Amino acid sequence: MWYYYFLGLKNLYDFSYMEDQEELRLKLVEYQGEHKALDEMIERSMASDQPVNLFHMQQLKKKKLWLKDVIQKIESDLIDDIIA
Repeated sequence: MWYYYFLGLKNLYDFSYMEDQEELRLKLVEYQGEHKALDEMIERSMASDQPVNLFHMQQLKKKKLWLKDVIQKIESDLIDDIIA
């Protein structure tokens, strides 16, 4: 979590520094791609015959959940801007 403070973000879901809707849309596409890539990586690892590092899987799943939350927050922010 220290890296959020390093980036100057006080809140994990604070996208107020992104003033432009286009900037938010670009971030949304980036996060969606990363989420999909993580999902595919987890699926491949679980389907593989090779042993799975459970700690690494747990980290990947946590990051995937975090990305899902961020994606939902950005989508919500974009919808709020459209309605307002």
